[in-house]
Amino acid sequence: MNLSPNEYLIPGVQFNFQNFPDIYNPIWVAAAVLLVLTVVLYNVRVRQLHRHEPLRAMQEWLLWTGLVTFGLVLIGTIFQFYFLFVLLFIVIGISAFVWIRFFHFPPYIEAYNEQLRRARFFSQSKYKAAESTVRSRRTRGSRRRR
Repeated sequence: MNLSPNEYLIPGVQFNFQNFPDIYNPIWVAAAVLLVLTVVLYNVRVRQLHRHEPLRAMQEWLLWTGLVTFGLVLIGTIFQFYFLFVLLFIVIGISAFVWIRFFHFPPYIEAYNEQLRRARFFSQSKYKAAESTVRSRRTRGSRRRR
């Protein structure tokens, strides 16, 4: 690094290997790995959560946020955007991940869990007595005709 830290944030310093030899390769490699990891994680989690709509919706939001964030970082490194823009892509993308996971979806997930608890409770109370699961014998006269 040849410039003072504040001069790297001023537009005009391109994000390339000559200007940032110590962080250029780690940033673009991490963005590529995280992009692939986001897609793989989405495919695995959607198959696991196919019955749980709010959790699947959260995974879709995380997928698109990851694709946009890590894709923009890769595009910024390939086309040598200013370092300020690459830094903004990273900061805004990570803050979007945090907002989605910890602020936007927890109320939906909590409401869904409450709905599941109610359904489980009512199904347990329906079959609480042993006699409710045993079929009664039909009398001869009440047999159905087919």
